Amino acid sequence: MSFDGRMLANISVLAAIVHSGSFARAAEALGMSPSGVSRAVTRLESSIGIRLFDRTTRSVTLTDEGRQLYAQISPLLAGIGDAVTLATGASTAVQGRLRVNVDAFFAGRMLAPHIDKFLQRHPGLELELTVRDQLGDLVAEGFDIAVRFGQPPSSSLVARRLLDTRTVTVASPDYLKRRGRPNTPGDLAGHSCIQMKSAMTGLPLEWEYGSGVEKITLRTSGRLLVNESSTLIAACVGGAGVARVKASGVKDLLADNRLVEILQDWQGESFNLYALYPSRHLPPAKVSAFIDFVTEVLDLSEPAAHSYRARSKARVKAVTDVG
Repeated sequence: MSFDGRMLANISVLAAIVHSGSFARAAEALGMSPSGVSRAVTRLESSIGIRLFDRTTRSVTLTDEGRQLYAQISPLLAGIGDAVTLATGASTAVQGRLRVNVDAFFAGRMLAPHIDKFLQRHPGLELELTVRDQLGDLVAEGFDIAVRFGQPPSSSLVARRLLDTRTVTVASPDYLKRRGRPNTPGDLAGHSCIQMKSAMTGLPLEWEYGSGVEKITLRTSGRLLVNESSTLIAACVGGAGVARVKASGVKDLLADNRLVEILQDWQGESFNLYALYPSRHLPPAKVSAFIDFVTEVLDLSEPAAHSYRARSKARVKAVTDVG
């Protein structure tokens, strides 16, 4: 099988369909007719001998083989684009559309308050933030980068660790005045605990504590069950009960005494924040700019993160392949 300009053109059509989500929108983006897009896909499927899309009247999705192919070619296409930019002397241009996959806690409590600064810094860039419980298929769904808490999946994605943050137990001053202050995890049995629903099981998450060698896992109880962090934090500030949250997202509320940390002698579990993207080779300037901006935001909101990242860079140069 020979690789020529037509093959590259057909692959570009494949990428446009994945990014836009349909043959019709890809045709509009490329200035082609829908039938021309369909013929390009047919030629590509014939030349490589696999079916790339499952098509119905309502949806277009990649087949497993198509997803594997796109996962391999997407970083190469991005590299070609950046190589052309580099050759024309504009390698630092941050422009186009940047699609970012984020979790609700990072988006609402850590990123959104600062995002206008990023947009003002890069006037040629359009930013699309998609908030999700789960990462999903970053490559197949056309995302440029994801920033999420938790262990990265085993995949071909590059994972750059940005931050580790502890979990804190908090309540409002009004709640503590009414109900008293718990001194041990066992005291939580007599308190209203705001429950967070697990996206995986649908059940309330357990609360874990450690003090020295002692480890405790609790099934707390309360009449309020939520499924996202912004509601949990707002309800806690309003006095609805005791909550467990990532410390990095509530530093302003603790500083303003709208929330009070309790059970400080009992350490909660820690979470790592990762940037995930398809390839370390010649990453698009817009991706590099976003990672730099997130790092800047974290340095402002989480001073302890700076020393952590310094140690991490010395140990693993901050970037590791996961998988």
